Amino acid sequence: MRDSRQAADRLMGWYDAHARDLPWRVPPGAAARPDPYRVWLSEVMLQQTTVAAVREYFHRFTRIWPDVHALAAAEDPDVMAAWAGLGYYARARNLLACARVVSRDLDGTFPDTEDGLRALPGIGPYTAAAIAAIAFDRPAVVVDGNVERVMARLFAIRTPLPAAKPAIRDAAAALTPERRPGDHAQAVMDLGATICTAKSPSCLLCPLKPDCAGHAAGIAATLPAKAPKKAKPTRRGYVYLARRGSDWLTERRPDKGLLGGMAAFPTSDWSEAPAEAPPFDAPWRDAGEVRHTFTHFHLILTVRVAEATGNPDRGQWTPLDPAALPTLFRKAHALAVT
Repeated sequence: MRDSRQAADRLMGWYDAHARDLPWRVPPGAAARPDPYRVWLSEVMLQQTTVAAVREYFHRFTRIWPDVHALAAAEDPDVMAAWAGLGYYARARNLLACARVVSRDLDGTFPDTEDGLRALPGIGPYTAAAIAAIAFDRPAVVVDGNVERVMARLFAIRTPLPAAKPAIRDAAAALTPERRPGDHAQAVMDLGATICTAKSPSCLLCPLKPDCAGHAAGIAATLPAKAPKKAKPTRRGYVYLARRGSDWLTERRPDKGLLGGMAAFPTSDWSEAPAEAPPFDAPWRDAGEVRHTFTHFHLILTVRVAEATGNPDRGQWTPLDPAALPTLFRKAHALAVT
C-alpha cells in the first residue's frame, strides 16, 4: 500500500458512482442520515446470509413492523413465522430481545457507539461496528467476508484464515478514513461483492488496482487463503407429518437449540443412530428422505406420514401455512404432499 489516503479517496469516488441500491441504505451524497432501526435490522438479517436472500424478508419486516417500537410489541410466534426460511433462528430471538430493550429502556433510540451497541442482545463486534459506522458515521472498523477478501488481496496477506483475521483487521483500520467512514465501510463491502469477488475478480475494473499488492504479485485470485475445513458429520432422524382433515400436527421447538422457538413437525432425536419416536400410534408410511445442512453437520430425516383422528401425545392440530415453517420442515411437507 503506497498511500492509504489516496486509495480510500479512489474507493470513495468509485462508490459514489457505483453504490448498490439496497432497501436499507441511504445513497451516497444524500442529505438524510440512515435510519438506525433499518441499518440494525438489515445487519442482523445479513449475518450468514446473502443480500439476495435478505431483500424480501427486509421488505416484509419493515412493512409489518416499521419501527423498533412496533417490532418490540410483536408476538414472538409472528416474528418467528416471518423469519422462517432465513435460517440461524437465534438471530430472530435476539432481534426481539434487542428491540424490546431499545423500545422499553432507551425510548426507541439506538446507542451511537460501538460499546453502547454491544451491550444490546444479539449485537456482537461486527454488527456494532457496522451500525456505528453506517447509521452514525463513526470511524469504526467494519470487517465482514467481503472486507476480509478485499484486505487480504490489497495487502497481500498470505496467512490462511482464520489466523489472518488480526492482520486483516489492522489493514482495514489503516484504510478507514475519518471522513465518511460509513460510506467507506459500505464501499469496501460493495467492492468485494461486485468487483473483488471470490472467483474471477475483475481487477481491470477495480479502483484499488494501482494499490493492490496481491494483484501486483499475481496472487489476488488465490487470496484469502483458508485453512482446510473439517468434514461435517452426518446425523439422522425421523420427522412425523400427521394430518387430520385440513389440520396438521405441529409443535413449537424449545427456545434453546437448533430452530429454537419455531413451529415444526414432531421429530425423533438427531444422531448417528436415532430411535423412532412417533407422536401417537398409527400406520405410518414412509414418504422418503429430506436432507439439510446446518453449520456443524448434515442431517438426513426419514419422513413418516399418517392420517389421524384422535389426540396425539405431543403437539397440536393446526391449520398449516408451509411458508411459516423453517426450510427443513418445508422440505418434509413438500415431500409428504407429493
